[in-house]
Amino acid sequence: MFVRPLLTSLTVAALTALSSAASSQLQQITNFGSNPTNVGIFLYRPPSVAASPALIVAIHYCQGTAQAYFTGTQYANLADQHGFLVIYPDAPDSGGCWDVHTTATLTHDGGGDSLGIASAVRYAIANWNVDPNRVFATGTSSGAMMTNVLAGAYPDLFKAGSAFAGVPYGCFAGPSLWNSACATGTISKTPQQWGDLVRSGYPGYTGAYPKMQIWQGTADTTLNYANFAEGVKQWTNVFGYTTTPTSVISNSPLPNWTRSIYGPNFQAISALGVDHNIPTQENDVLAWFGITGSSGTTTAPSSTPTTGSTTSIPPTTTAPSGAQQTQWVSIGLGQLLVLLRILVTTIMITIPSACKEGSAR
Repeated sequence: MFVRPLLTSLTVAALTALSSAASSQLQQITNFGSNPTNVGIFLYRPPSVAASPALIVAIHYCQGTAQAYFTGTQYANLADQHGFLVIYPDAPDSGGCWDVHTTATLTHDGGGDSLGIASAVRYAIANWNVDPNRVFATGTSSGAMMTNVLAGAYPDLFKAGSAFAGVPYGCFAGPSLWNSACATGTISKTPQQWGDLVRSGYPGYTGAYPKMQIWQGTADTTLNYANFAEGVKQWTNVFGYTTTPTSVISNSPLPNWTRSIYGPNFQAISALGVDHNIPTQENDVLAWFGITGSSGTTTAPSSTPTTGSTTSIPPTTTAPSGAQQTQWVSIGLGQLLVLLRILVTTIMITIPSACKEGSAR
């Protein structure tokens, strides 16, 4: 007698959870322009795209993939609501980390992973009617580092960036993919020196730089929290601000997180007690990008992409001409399996109990 109501409520819960999955599929894009390191480019196009959509480049962490960042963050779901496009780059390095250290990637049109991403953005503007004034970058860890690189080397393409648990532009510069001095927080420069590094990314450029938002947890031991202060030095110098915030907002956007605002183009959010796996704040990012309301007021749910599902399904179709597209199934398989296990386990426990109660009566 208790089985039917139980199954009904579990089914409703399962459908509610699955309804948050993105509506469309992830598509691989090729033949989009210069791509010297063979960066993979995957597009999320929602069912209803705005007439002149915004574009977000959402960049995965080290040892991650485009598919993992797609399933582990909420940008695709939010694209369904707001009609923007999302590009998920896939790092060509065997370890899934981004080249944020070579002179090529740190230089405008110099090569490296950054050029592949920039080429995909240029292709999107030229072929998908993307609004060039609404092109943005965001990422986590190694993806946050690449967000900084794109802001410095391609300020003509990007209008804003949001970097979760990264390091300043140029901090990883050197011969190796990993820079221990930067990672451990032992590299310290003056604001002028950090700002000059950003300006060196595009020699001769005199235009505006994308407004920046940086996030980091105080308990981060992978990329030491000292890098947060160095990032503040860097971007305040780029925008001509002092290193003293004009306002500080406590518990924003979460309890024990502090938002320091240095001017309209730069803010830094410190998360007390949070380690390297800082939860992304997608709705706050969209507000910062100007896609939604005012950044600094949202307290919407967040996600932690580094602990999300990385399950992917092989490509099934290819577009016949032009930029080739390979479609990937975009359902949350891990989430579905967990829900099914819960459902089966609960049924196995409940049915015998219900039968015994019925027999007793």
